[in-house]
Amino acid sequence: MEKEASSSKLYEICLRRRAAKPEALLEARAEAERTGGRFEKILIDKNLISGTDMVLALAEYLNIPPIELQHFTPDPLLMDLVPREMLHRHRLLPLCRCGSLLTVAMGDPFDIIGMVSLHDHTGLDIVPVVAPDREIADLLQRFTREPTQHLEDILRDVAENEVEVGTATRDDVSLEEMLESAEEAPVIRIVNSIMVEALRKRASDIHIEPMEKNVRLRYRIDGMLYESPSPPKHLQAAIASRIKIMSNLNIAERRVPQDGRFKIRALGKEVDVRVSLLPTIHGEKIVMRILDKSTLAANLDALHLDPKALANLRFALAQPHGMILVTGPTGSGKTTTLYSALQELNQPDVNIITVEDPVEYQLFGINQVQTHAEIGLSFATGLRSILRQDPDIVLIGEIRDGETASIAVQAALTGHLVLSSLHTNDAAGAISRLAYMGIEPFLLASSLLMTQAQRLYRKLCPACKQAQKIPEDLLLANHIDAAPYRDVTTYQARGCPKCNNTGYKGRAALMEILMINDGIRDLILKNANAVPIRAKAIEDGMLSMRSIGLQRVAEGTSTFEEILRSTGGE
Repeated sequence: MEKEASSSKLYEICLRRRAAKPEALLEARAEAERTGGRFEKILIDKNLISGTDMVLALAEYLNIPPIELQHFTPDPLLMDLVPREMLHRHRLLPLCRCGSLLTVAMGDPFDIIGMVSLHDHTGLDIVPVVAPDREIADLLQRFTREPTQHLEDILRDVAENEVEVGTATRDDVSLEEMLESAEEAPVIRIVNSIMVEALRKRASDIHIEPMEKNVRLRYRIDGMLYESPSPPKHLQAAIASRIKIMSNLNIAERRVPQDGRFKIRALGKEVDVRVSLLPTIHGEKIVMRILDKSTLAANLDALHLDPKALANLRFALAQPHGMILVTGPTGSGKTTTLYSALQELNQPDVNIITVEDPVEYQLFGINQVQTHAEIGLSFATGLRSILRQDPDIVLIGEIRDGETASIAVQAALTGHLVLSSLHTNDAAGAISRLAYMGIEPFLLASSLLMTQAQRLYRKLCPACKQAQKIPEDLLLANHIDAAPYRDVTTYQARGCPKCNNTGYKGRAALMEILMINDGIRDLILKNANAVPIRAKAIEDGMLSMRSIGLQRVAEGTSTFEEILRSTGGE
């Protein structure tokens, strides 16, 4: 009864605070009553509510202060007061001590046993505050790790003669040798350390590149590649074999490209890793893409768009049928935007089917189809089939040819909401690209709801950003009016341990959204190219990516240099 009462009260608080959609709250409450689970845990586990909103609701319910720990560094002396095992088991983080009072952040403020255990162990009176569980878990992983070797230490320990395998140019290495070398302890430790280091550094990709005399290891962090200490050249083939074993690939095949996938658990999270191996003249180059579902935006609000872009995007997604196109170069966050839109549209009364190459993230409640060109399941054939599955919403991973474009347009015209991506530089260019693929102007004018272009920019590290005065010659060189920035405080990247000395931490999207109104439709019907369509859209109030980026500079979110780099093609 006590659990039901707390669920009911928390439900009312979350509903009043609009912390999540009413349907999501009802669904979680029903599941809690049905399974005996905890209402707040179901909301968090299913990404139905943000960690911050949950913390504020719990704080109100229990009448204890909330706190965010994004930029908090624990005091080692306080951490040493409590056994590591107790901190991890009960998700406790000591914050400060004043006399006999110990203030402690709790991921689960209902954990009375944890508070009593902490009081009994320290002899101090415990003052609880509530914090996001994931932030506590992350800090505990970083600051209570047992003394383990970093990659540099492991590489230093591996002697030159510890493992001997064939060089990249040898083709006569036996399968038994490969298996044996891939299972050697140093190789396993190196590969594990590479993966853990990538998660610590928030890397999106790991590059292991064989050179003539060495192996280069690089991590892509916030879109930029950073070099790390390299594994020994003589372990190159063994590392490749180890990664192939983890990915269920053929370790004896080194002449053709291979693609695989595996899953790892580390630092309190579970992530998928997509692997690509490419034969080069010095051996196999390995690229591993880290797909961390916990970083996906739970809804459009989590994308932190400007109010106008968010309103336009929501308006387009609310339409019963039509086509929405997300454009931009590779790595500009198109998949994240589309998945965020799908998660917002994902309701029990809606049938959503996707056809993707590859399926990057597996989403609960959505039917996802993986293309297989080698057996004839292309975007076009897959799309034809899923239209016979009574879908309300269809996502096409990418429109690559005229056939896929034609079927997508027909689907949009026959009562389906179609979302897809396209490789163009700006929003207006998407219309020209579809026309070039052979779509008739009258079909485009009737089916398109919105086209959107985006780029990702790096956000300044809030812990170390430094105020600066922008050189006017930099503005003039980039054809930017200097007058609006003379009295505005802008910032430059500096670098500190919290951002790995890069000056930047995290990324966000710049989006220009072109809504298809009557004026744009007239231009499409006249077969106009991208230039007049873009001019008309700006006249109607569309903000370009660069102008949105300059707003971010004025807000102190990023730097001029970063915005100019990310919008360089404009």
